[in-house]
Amino acid sequence: MTDSNAPIGRRRVLIAGSAAAAAVGLGAAVATPGRAEAEADPQAAAAAVCTLTKELTEGPYYLEHALVRSDVSESKPGIPLQLALTVVDNATCAPLNKALVEIWYCDALGEYSGFVGNNGHQEPDNGKFLRGGVLTGTDGIAKLTGIYPGWYRGRCVHIHLKVHTDVTLTSDGSFTGGNEIHTGQLFFSETVTQAVAKLSPYSTNTVPRTTLDADGIYDGGGAASGLLTLTALGSSPSAGHKGTLTVGVDPDA
Repeated sequence: MTDSNAPIGRRRVLIAGSAAAAAVGLGAAVATPGRAEAEADPQAAAAAVCTLTKELTEGPYYLEHALVRSDVSESKPGIPLQLALTVVDNATCAPLNKALVEIWYCDALGEYSGFVGNNGHQEPDNGKFLRGGVLTGTDGIAKLTGIYPGWYRGRCVHIHLKVHTDVTLTSDGSFTGGNEIHTGQLFFSETVTQAVAKLSPYSTNTVPRTTLDADGIYDGGGAASGLLTLTALGSSPSAGHKGTLTVGVDPDA
């Protein structure tokens, strides 16, 4: 089953570019125009580069009330991935505190927990792997760790994302209630994905991989569409990557 291309809802969100990421302290992997201005007046520079974009489809594999945890890997094999996602108010680009940033995505063989077998591979399914979320701090940053995503038929490599506010954390390590203010997706550089796809266990994924440019949902908008800034964690692809992005939302959506 593949994601629908239709956008959901009518809410609009903002995803700031790499200069905004630098403005909130993430630091871009490469120099970007306006960096000097960002260092001189971070909030003003961030606001200047903010661009509005539509939300992206939730897809068919969402499970409600994921675990609240920073490490979503559940010991799944794959290349290490660190995420640092900064949530900001779309009106001011100020960091949003205590927003629950939730992610879910497929493993190296393209299988989602709770739906194993849909991509043609059989493996244990605990209904939990590569699902979870954390609250942002006063700096607006949510830090999560997992593995680099695999792929399934008809879609490029991606991670699904939701942002919630005013949630209640439960004793079983999950959350309830709150307001869902953003649904989107995170995307990965094709150059990095090509290198990762050659490594085990990704190389055993028997489903043809859709490239970023051929994907029916990613619109080529770079950071404005959820394209992560990726920084290598070591000298080889197997060492993993850190992905950063500033996601701006309307807290009142």
